[in-house]
Amino acid sequence: MKKDKTHIHWYPGHIAKAEKKLKEQLSLVDAVIEVIDARLPISSSYDNISELLNGKPRFLLVNKSDLVDKNELEKFIRYLKSTTKTAVIPTSSKNSKDINTIVKQAIELSEPRIQAIMAKGLLRRAARIMVVGMPNVGKSSIINKLTKSSKTKTGAKAGVTRQQQWVRINPQLELLDTPGIIPMKQQDQQRAIKLAFVNSVSENAYSNEIVAQELLDILDEKQAKIFRQYYKIPDDTELTLDNISKERNWLLTGGGSDTERTSVYILRDFREGKTGKFILDKLPET
Repeated sequence: MKKDKTHIHWYPGHIAKAEKKLKEQLSLVDAVIEVIDARLPISSSYDNISELLNGKPRFLLVNKSDLVDKNELEKFIRYLKSTTKTAVIPTSSKNSKDINTIVKQAIELSEPRIQAIMAKGLLRRAARIMVVGMPNVGKSSIINKLTKSSKTKTGAKAGVTRQQQWVRINPQLELLDTPGIIPMKQQDQQRAIKLAFVNSVSENAYSNEIVAQELLDILDEKQAKIFRQYYKIPDDTELTLDNISKERNWLLTGGGSDTERTSVYILRDFREGKTGKFILDKLPET
């Protein structure tokens, strides 16, 4: 299918399938870890998350925090704590020092449901959690991080589909070893483009050239300066795909700018943190 140069397309069938699977998974757990991307702490979260999770208790892990400015991230963490009324923990798959903090929070959130089960005369069991979030925010890396030293599979639970695998993190906590994909039900195209910046949208849904130029266009003065320094673009030259292509000598046969190749490099460099550590969302006024 030809890519639309102005819109990012969502696929209703895929959304419905993801939503159904997520609801099935949620019925198995006591609490949820929602993972968001530190570069888009607002845009990578789900507006109606409480409704989607059916009131299941959750806390936020702001992943890939190593790719953003720590001082700027602190402002967003304070905002998220205030608006979500949940714990918000910055994290990175490259650092395991916060594992105990994450595990402790998961156990505490699960305790009310454990108590309710025990009130019915059943024995205490380990808390059960799952990791959810938008595509490519790092759910699998979080699961791998939590289970790195806890590869004990506990198998299927009674009455649970055989495909559902659990990993015992410690005697008090078990993790559903499957990331829950939050459906990409987005109407806001600007938000959709931001998600494309961090590869949270299928590449089949957009044009690299359009998205890369949008990335250049939304950079603030400080961020644009860092991009210019990285690609060696003079201050008096407009920050465009065409100019970056010429400066890096990424040219087509005949001398024309290879803007497709340039756009791929720009998006890759940004996603890997090579062009600077900054947050692309704007902090909402409170």
